[in-house]
Amino acid sequence: MRPLEGIRILDFTHVLAGPFCTRLLADMGADVVKVNSAKRAANAPNSPYYAIWNRNKRALALDMSREDAKEVAVSLAHQADVVIDNFSLGVLDRWGIGFDEISATNDQVIYVQMSGMGSGGPWSDFVTYAPTIHALAGMTYTTGVPDGGPIGLGFSYNDHQAGLHGAVAILTAIEARRETGKGQQIDLSQFEVGAAMIGVSLLDYFVNGREAHPCGNRLPYDMFAPHGCYQCRSKGADILDERWLAIVCRDENEWQSLCSVMAEPEWCRSEIFRTEKSRCENADLLDEHINAWTNDQDANELMHLLQDAGVPAGIVQTGIDLVESDPQLQAHGFIASMEEPHPILGETFADRLPIYFEKTPCDIYKRSRILGEDNVAVLADWLGMSEDAVREGEQAGILT
Repeated sequence: MRPLEGIRILDFTHVLAGPFCTRLLADMGADVVKVNSAKRAANAPNSPYYAIWNRNKRALALDMSREDAKEVAVSLAHQADVVIDNFSLGVLDRWGIGFDEISATNDQVIYVQMSGMGSGGPWSDFVTYAPTIHALAGMTYTTGVPDGGPIGLGFSYNDHQAGLHGAVAILTAIEARRETGKGQQIDLSQFEVGAAMIGVSLLDYFVNGREAHPCGNRLPYDMFAPHGCYQCRSKGADILDERWLAIVCRDENEWQSLCSVMAEPEWCRSEIFRTEKSRCENADLLDEHINAWTNDQDANELMHLLQDAGVPAGIVQTGIDLVESDPQLQAHGFIASMEEPHPILGETFADRLPIYFEKTPCDIYKRSRILGEDNVAVLADWLGMSEDAVREGEQAGILT
């Protein structure tokens, strides 16, 4: 039995942040019912993108533009432990299934609104996606390189962080309900999640008055040198075969160990590299020397050599590395095939939940479901509807 079995979640989320939140809870056993429709689907339910974020959930088709569909949604919300959406503010209220309406008769229900900016404030109506959140929250600016203009993260980092915050919020509200007997409404601002992720920059400003600037691989807060990614021997002429190795020396012991692995070259005994402070002050020249040494080294062999010597080092891995050749992930079975083929996509894969429960293992991974595939099962389980009644609703266009 998984930890969250018995918890019912009515899921109106779309794109990534919300679906990632509910995927975590579904992996841990919650009955997550994904509500979608042919008219409203923000991501094609048969696309690989949708399949990634919606495993272990059941799919209910419900055309929320119809009044009779809204009545079904109201009934479902009265049976739910959690109702979650990441629409713009007020969508569920306009559908008649907002927190105020449902909690009046289901006082144990927990509502989570994962809007971009949260409720209230001058930007509460902003339309947001991860790149805009990254920019507004300061992450795009601080992840650039000096004098190179903003670069940004290149993937939806804040969506994942917001989803994780949403899952923690839900679990906390469930625990609070055990003590109070009451549910509550949760307002989660994805923008504020992003701002919190640059907390060290904020702290440096508050304490030292220093404004954060793009710093590439150089740490503005710690005196670590070397601290960067260094090019190693390529497998071939193709740029895709480039290999890089991240190396960091955090103290004098690690620096001395690195020098030993490098066979004590004369330059590393130079006065300008004698102390942590002087190595940081001359980091550009230090990087040139280390790059000249790593350039003819095999990245994998060098990583192990440095790790054995106590020097933090890690290959800059690609997606292919992670899936096909990473021995740590393979040992843990991190990438696995879904239990059954997807009817449209065929064989699909799961990156397993990176949490290992000793007594309640979460090792069930069911493929994402196609639109409306679980209409009969969900409405029978949650509302006691007969299959005939469900099929009539499908014929009438309510459950599509």
